[in-house]
Amino acid sequence: MRLEAIVLAAGAGTRFGGGKLLADYRGRPLLDHALDAALAAPVERVTVVIRPGDASVAALVAARPDLRLRPLLASDAAEGLGASLRTGVAALDPATKGVFVFLGDMPDVPHGLAGELATWLDGSTRIVAPVHAGRRGHPVLFSKACFPDLLALSGDRGAQGLMAAAGDTQVMVPTNAAGVLFDVDRREDLAG
Repeated sequence: MRLEAIVLAAGAGTRFGGGKLLADYRGRPLLDHALDAALAAPVERVTVVIRPGDASVAALVAARPDLRLRPLLASDAAEGLGASLRTGVAALDPATKGVFVFLGDMPDVPHGLAGELATWLDGSTRIVAPVHAGRRGHPVLFSKACFPDLLALSGDRGAQGLMAAAGDTQVMVPTNAAGVLFDVDRREDLAG
């Protein structure tokens, strides 16, 4: 089954004060950690959605040696998260059966988690996500059946509405890893 991953890295990071994805986290740029987790997933390709003009993030992605990695400019990134996700989904290979969505500002996602999530994707399951301490985390795996809805996203809303409507076609996989919830919004979060 062909799976791909999208890493959303097109946000402006305004609450952080700019430059968030390149900020140092444990000796490396924040985005590097999210890329590591995405590349550890059982995927054919990892698409990193970037804001136009963000040459520093594009250079970071280009410097990685993994041939599965590709940058993708989201011309309408200023519209918000929904637009970036829509751009990434539109670029998926037509043979793709599911896509993981990783967030560029989530550095502590366990590397083996995506493989575990993939085992839950079957004909009746549309969405698979980790849950820790009663809260849904990331990455989220969407089946091909979700692609039309993801392509219809707009504005700064992600796929929360789609997930809320998924009902019993959504599987929540318990995990002890708090990293599925940890994201960096402000500079003080880097101490985490």
